Amino acid sequence: MKRVVDLLSGMLLALLFVFPLLIIAIFVKLTSSGPVLYWSNRVGRDNVIFLMPKFRTMLQDTPAVATHLLIDARNFLTPIGSFLRRSSLDELPQLWSIIKGDMSLVGPRPALFNQDDLIGLRTQFGVEKILPGLTGWAQINGRDELTIAQKVALDVEYLQRQSFFLDMRIIFLTFLKVIRRDGVVH
Repeated sequence: MKRVVDLLSGMLLALLFVFPLLIIAIFVKLTSSGPVLYWSNRVGRDNVIFLMPKFRTMLQDTPAVATHLLIDARNFLTPIGSFLRRSSLDELPQLWSIIKGDMSLVGPRPALFNQDDLIGLRTQFGVEKILPGLTGWAQINGRDELTIAQKVALDVEYLQRQSFFLDMRIIFLTFLKVIRRDGVVH
């Protein structure tokens, strides 16, 4: 049932956001050199690597590490990168990953391929068995402000409590968090 909801919602949202996607793509292209999309190696269900698209918010020569590991992430942002990140608009291309089946609307955020500590803890607690999501329980409970251990604890809580109604609550709260820009560091 969750896959059907993801597929239908992903297609509907992609249609609804087609014009904003095009406008953002034009702004990304006009304000910095390089491709519009950044395809990131991410860890999916069962720790399988998949390519996840995002609007490019960082300069081309930025190291492929989690932003909290950069000495000063602001130095690597494109002119509109900060806005796209704070508004979460950089995440919209992930609708493709939802339609394709690599991601769900709701689940733990997909780890970067090199976040061994996060991947290891998630595997230890069985979190790798569920699809990563566009948003998740950890996203609405602290996002960038959480430690890895706190994120995994929230991922485990989601794993144990997941339901259609919890997913709807997370989607609603995500909308509120995005509007308020809660928990965004960069």
